[in-house]
Amino acid sequence: MLVGLYFSHREKTPTEYFLAGRNVGWIAIGSSLFVTNISSEHFIGLAGSGANGGLAVGHFEWMAVFFVLVLGWVFAPFYLKSGVFTVPEYFERRFNKSSRMYLTTVSIVAYILTKISVTLFAGGILLNQILGWNMITSAIVMVIITGIYTIAGGLSAVIYTGLIQTVVLIGGAALLTILGLNEVGGFQSLKAALPQDFFSMFKPASHPEFPWTGIVFGAPILAVWYWCTDQVIVQRVLSAKNIQHARSGAIFAGFLKILPVFILILPGMIALVLFPGISGDEAYPTLVISHLLPVGVRGIVIASLLAALMSSLASTFNSSSTLITMDFYKQFRPNANGRELVLIGRLATTALVIFGILWVPLIRSISSHLFIYLQSVQAYISPPIAAVFICGIFIKRVNGKAAIVSLISGGILGALRLILEILSKKEIMNFGMMQWYADMNYLHFAIFLFGISSAIVVSVSMLSEKPGNHKLKGFTLTKMKDLKDAIAGDSGRRNPVWDKLNIAFSIVLILTILSLWGVFF
Repeated sequence: MLVGLYFSHREKTPTEYFLAGRNVGWIAIGSSLFVTNISSEHFIGLAGSGANGGLAVGHFEWMAVFFVLVLGWVFAPFYLKSGVFTVPEYFERRFNKSSRMYLTTVSIVAYILTKISVTLFAGGILLNQILGWNMITSAIVMVIITGIYTIAGGLSAVIYTGLIQTVVLIGGAALLTILGLNEVGGFQSLKAALPQDFFSMFKPASHPEFPWTGIVFGAPILAVWYWCTDQVIVQRVLSAKNIQHARSGAIFAGFLKILPVFILILPGMIALVLFPGISGDEAYPTLVISHLLPVGVRGIVIASLLAALMSSLASTFNSSSTLITMDFYKQFRPNANGRELVLIGRLATTALVIFGILWVPLIRSISSHLFIYLQSVQAYISPPIAAVFICGIFIKRVNGKAAIVSLISGGILGALRLILEILSKKEIMNFGMMQWYADMNYLHFAIFLFGISSAIVVSVSMLSEKPGNHKLKGFTLTKMKDLKDAIAGDSGRRNPVWDKLNIAFSIVLILTILSLWGVFF
């Protein structure tokens, strides 16, 4: 809170409040990307999946490495050179205003119904089981504390508190993993105590949760949406001093994303060995309150849990307020001055905090399989957005009409799948020939929906008018060079040595992930 409030007196203009003055360095950006992504549901969900089936869930963590690199190398230049505040703003410049409104609306609703609610639910479970705090009370306290420094300090507060939270999160989780491995007799003893397939990440195509076909072809679709088009993630890159800082920050976040497999999934497997028969979602809390952690060390681990919860909440609050202010309010009051926009941003964050508190009593109804729940919901939302985004960057012929038709059609198909799945699982009705649509693995469904959405955007584009040059200049891969740098200090001042280091570290990162996949094939 103190660090967050320290930055409150610096926030004067919309650029300073929503994008930290576009003056953030690579270490802070990388740390913020990591802690924005890792939240309380990761502690429960990743450890729980580890206890239930081993390392396979780690694919989502290591797959993310490739797409955070894609963010830094391919998409960051588009965003930074265009000078946009939000990803939906980019959609309007490349496509049309309808696409911008659609993406803004879907993003805000998704943040409230998934990110905010799931973070509070998982955090409430952890604090209740570890400290015995009332679940509702603890969640409300976390929302208020996080909201105060987010409202006061804007993105600077979120990013620089995230830098501290990264250290605490990794330190606490690593401590628990090391002590747990020592308790079971080391890694080899852990392997001997668990089924062999727990250490094999690639599962058969028929696997209900992590089929290799879904991981290889479906998970990347979710990753493109999350890491390259989601405002909560992209806003960290938009705050960079220049493209080199954005790129280095993304590479740094990629290295940090190697860690969750070892410091979040392994503890779940350790808990299963130490406490046989434990259910998935109980794995991490049980390990924390066990005899493993001495007084003081346990406090550090609990602090790491709180850091994860608060950093993710703060990022979601700030990004949602940015969308509400820049994509909704400014559309109705285009002449609003900077002070008015910052005030609306703070009011929007306050409203989200209040809504989060009101939502707390309802979060008990969310499925306990948190991580799978999140991934499956994303599989129904993300493919149309990813399809439009990718086609728009790589295919000059794609126009605004095709974009909105594909987004709406894909959104309807995704919503239909969600409804049919719920009705099917509750055995309310059988859908006959449509049963495959309700029962298809969520990653396979992502592949299906991405294919349909891509076909729609390409075919409608070919059957309608070509986009004007103003919709292409700087917004497609072949036309990006036509757009001058909008970031102060970037144009003409690139450091060639820095570029070479970014390339070298990117190669090292890719080889590291491929080697790890080879070890745990």
